[in-house]
Amino acid sequence: MYKYLENRKYEVLLTALILHLYIGIFLSNLLLYIKVIWPINMVILGIASLGIYLGKGRSRTQIKNVLLLLVIALPISIPFFSGWNYFMPILSFIYCLFFGYIFIDIFKFLVKPGYINTDIISASICGFFLIIEMAVFLLQGFYYLNSDTFTQINETNPATVFMDLVYFSTITVTTVGFGDISPDTYSVKLIVSVLTVISHFYTVVLIGILISKFSSNQNK
Repeated sequence: MYKYLENRKYEVLLTALILHLYIGIFLSNLLLYIKVIWPINMVILGIASLGIYLGKGRSRTQIKNVLLLLVIALPISIPFFSGWNYFMPILSFIYCLFFGYIFIDIFKFLVKPGYINTDIISASICGFFLIIEMAVFLLQGFYYLNSDTFTQINETNPATVFMDLVYFSTITVTTVGFGDISPDTYSVKLIVSVLTVISHFYTVVLIGILISKFSSNQNK
């Protein structure tokens, strides 16, 4: 199991990220999504992230383990603590930290090697989806602090809010921007602007890294 995670860690993580973000395409029972699918998705993501930290320093692995325990435990706690006003913002910001921590390690990996292979390609795509994950949970945290943060969000339950924000974050990061959902406070408008800049910066830097690695391979 660990050997497979170590050898295919970026492909496994990429699959888990796509599954987590877009599993709603195949679901109509949103109550099932909240109580069953979301916790299962977080367990899958936790297992998928293990490969990234195999062989890493002890302190970094411990930080990841603490965040991992939290992101797995929090979805299970939703039915018990959903009445507490600050539970969903705390859950969202912890998720944002978890995905941000993984993103930093992915980016470090992309910068270091002087070669290009399937791991580099898979890791670069993982980085893109991790930006979307961070955007979703950062914006979700602000939404639960102030429900007037966005217009046209379906407030039926946490699943509809999450899927609307996945949609909004995806079209924002990819700069499609249909405009049907939009931020309605100045602070969140600026945050969305920063997220767009970060996604562009990542894309530009990534292209430069890949071209550099490809050129290095050709020269060798």
